[in-house]
Amino acid sequence: MTTIDDLFDISTLVTPEEREWQLKAREFAQTKIKPIIERDFEDRRLPVELVPEVGAAGFFGMYMDGYGLAGASSVAYGLVAMEFEAVDSGFRTMLSVQGSLAMGAIHKFGSEEQKQTWLPGMGRGELIGCFGLTEPQGGSDPNTMITTARRDGDEWVINGKKRWIGLGTIANVAVIWAKDEEGVVRGFVVPTDTPGYKATAIENKLSMRASLQTEIELTDVRLPADAVMPGGQGLSAPFKCLNEARYGIAWGVMGAARNCLEVAVDRVTTRETFGEPIGAKQLVQGKLADCFVEYEKGLLLAHYLGTLKDAGKLHHNQISVGKLNNVREAIKIASTCRALLGGDGITSDYPVMRHMANLESVRTYEGTDEVHALVIGRALTGLAAF
Repeated sequence: MTTIDDLFDISTLVTPEEREWQLKAREFAQTKIKPIIERDFEDRRLPVELVPEVGAAGFFGMYMDGYGLAGASSVAYGLVAMEFEAVDSGFRTMLSVQGSLAMGAIHKFGSEEQKQTWLPGMGRGELIGCFGLTEPQGGSDPNTMITTARRDGDEWVINGKKRWIGLGTIANVAVIWAKDEEGVVRGFVVPTDTPGYKATAIENKLSMRASLQTEIELTDVRLPADAVMPGGQGLSAPFKCLNEARYGIAWGVMGAARNCLEVAVDRVTTRETFGEPIGAKQLVQGKLADCFVEYEKGLLLAHYLGTLKDAGKLHHNQISVGKLNNVREAIKIASTCRALLGGDGITSDYPVMRHMANLESVRTYEGTDEVHALVIGRALTGLAAF
């Protein structure tokens, strides 16, 4: 029987080095994450003990140069994200928060001292970072930001609240975005042991349960003048970081879709009804074929975005196409595969229902379907409808 990997052989599209990164990530995900993920999902626990191992393997910030980072291609990073999310979206989210958002912000906008202080340890997984942009009242509109930063002599004083911030309770450093007294958004590198920083885990999640999202309160947090990131001014700065994360999502969700499809194919070829495997039925094969076609199209789209990114030609409008399409289709694939599993599909005997729940969160964060549709609509018409 032809496997999904055989029917669409990604290895023919990527370099040997990129394929090596993919296979290394697959081995890590299958041997380290998969054996514990159902337990940790049930227990609402991020397997933080694996973070140093992720760093030791070189996965954090792997597409960045310098500071002990791997300098791999964007396609290689996408393949790693896909293999991680094939096991669990929450664990891929951890990779993204650390490597694309927190490290990405410091790498893009930080001073040389900030980069030297934080990036090597974060790359090794010895230091953990978080990215504080979203606020309780803001959601998709970060321009409503109410977190403030004011000058007091040689110091900055930050007050405000952030919500849905990955890794906030275990982070050593937080990249916090706040408006100064002139209304300009600025990025700050905030050691989390600074007085006034408080992070509280959001516990009542029905999705992304094997990951860590938090609410951060900032109460008269005093920082030295050099805590501000020199290049991090204006909303375009955090948006550039979000685009890095959105790019990884376009790849990652195809991993979740692939895993759902693999499980469904195995099940329909082994479960018999009316005297033969249900996979011998036309309706079942038609559903599987539809799922596979959308998976293949999504993976081709992700790869195309990766080649554009490596060539320095990727535009944020194109990232919105990838995020909108691939998340939407991954959810449809997961739902179809869940149905093919019948009643057993809602149990933890299979990962499909967990993928379905997680993908609903992925659909919401880093830009909802509606936001990305409006980004694409604006690009097509030249008219903003936000």
